[in-house]
Amino acid sequence: MSISHAPPDSLDADISPISGSVPIDRTPPELEPIVPASTRRTRVPRWLRRTSGPVLLLALWQVLSSTGALTADVLASPGTIARVAGDLISDGSLPHAMGVSLQRVAVGLLFGTVVGTGLALISGLFRVGEDLVDASVQMLRTVPFVGLIPLFIIWFGIGEAPKVAIITLGVSFPLYLNVYAGIRGVDSQLIEAGESLGLSRWGLVRHVVLPGALPSAMTGLRYSLGIAWLALVFAEQINADAGIGFLMVQARDFLRTDVIVVCLVVYAFLGLLADFIVRSLERLLLQWRPTFTGR
Repeated sequence: MSISHAPPDSLDADISPISGSVPIDRTPPELEPIVPASTRRTRVPRWLRRTSGPVLLLALWQVLSSTGALTADVLASPGTIARVAGDLISDGSLPHAMGVSLQRVAVGLLFGTVVGTGLALISGLFRVGEDLVDASVQMLRTVPFVGLIPLFIIWFGIGEAPKVAIITLGVSFPLYLNVYAGIRGVDSQLIEAGESLGLSRWGLVRHVVLPGALPSAMTGLRYSLGIAWLALVFAEQINADAGIGFLMVQARDFLRTDVIVVCLVVYAFLGLLADFIVRSLERLLLQWRPTFTGR
């Protein structure tokens, strides 16, 4: 039996059934996208994961209080805490205390940011500045700022000045360390590249050094906010007549653990809110710096 050869332009056509061959399917296969293993599992909303820990802790607290394992004179139940918080809000004492404390933290944070960042710029940008400033700052930061409260009372009296001074001192050192480390951590090759492009000294500082130090500065700001609230607790023990610390002192004198817990919850909430603001500012200012965000 003779076999006929098909012309080259008819290779994609189906072969005649007389030859007994199976038609060739020329359809390209469908491509399936590759999905990372981290995204294949069921995703739980992040807000739910972040709130699950505090909710479980609150539920455990309520169970211990309901069963009598945690007595009211040791720690009041969450229901009691919520009721007391409502009473303090309704009579205006808690909002007024929060306003006074926020004002003290804001003023101390402002002064501490100016002092800490200014010293870090002097010490980080200039070798002479480092020789003059760094050793003194390193010595002072090892002194507990709480131990300076008696001196501040003698120097500034018992008004608002010693309270703001304690917060300022507590805020300055974390900012100094982080900004200084950020400046000295800038890649020297970037400095050389800027110099080769003709940037002046101020141009290098503005376009290379400060952007490179900004991530460390934001970390220092977050840490300083935590220190600010810690310093506020001690500062408001100095003959305070208003503020969250003043409420805690009064509650301590009358053995009101429920009021003390309310004040601690307010401290925690304000600290969390401040950290959220700084993290949002960090995402806004550091959009140019892609980083690993976890899996």
